[in-house]
Amino acid sequence: MNKTILAAGVFFGLTAVIFGAFGAHGLEGLVDAKSIASYKTGTDYQMYHALLLLALGLLPQLEKKHKKQIFIFLVAGIVLFSFSIYILSIDTILGFNAKSIALTTPIGGLLLIIGWFLLGYRIFKHFN
Repeated sequence: MNKTILAAGVFFGLTAVIFGAFGAHGLEGLVDAKSIASYKTGTDYQMYHALLLLALGLLPQLEKKHKKQIFIFLVAGIVLFSFSIYILSIDTILGFNAKSIALTTPIGGLLLIIGWFLLGYRIFKHFN
C-alpha cells in the first residue's frame, strides 16, 4: 500500500466533493449554464481519477516504480485538466480572460490517458 498515492486519492476525492458542491450551489446565478456544466465535468473527472488513485495505491501487484510513474501522470493530468476547467469556467468571476490557459485542458486529458494506458499495460504485463 502506498500512503502517498492513497493520500492523493483522498485529497482529490475530498476536494472534488467540495468543488462540486461549490459548482452546484455557489455558481448559480454567477455564471451561465454552459460554464456550470463545464465546471461539473472538471469535478466528475477529478473524482473518477481520485478513485483510480485509491485503487492504484491498493494494488499490490504493481512495482513501486510503476505505481509512481502512473501516479505522476494521473496527478499532473488531474491538475491540468480539472483545475484548468475550473478556472476557465469562472474566469468572468475572477475578472480576467483565462483563455490563454485553454491548451492546458487537452494536455491534462492526454496525461490522464497516458496514466490509464500505463496502468493497463502494467496490469496486463503482470498477469501474462
